[in-house]
Amino acid sequence: MKPTNKAQELRAFLLLSVVMAPVLAVGIVSGFGFLVWMFQLFAGPPGPTH
Repeated sequence: MKPTNKAQELRAFLLLSVVMAPVLAVGIVSGFGFLVWMFQLFAGPPGPTH
């Protein structure tokens, strides 16, 4: 296995921090929002039932 140099490390860090972290954050938050939306579609909105 070839040792990495500083340019490859910087490129990998930028890819992970600038691209992958925001994509994962948006995916997790929107996935959770979609899950809540689908749950409320079947179970009804939250709040007391009269």
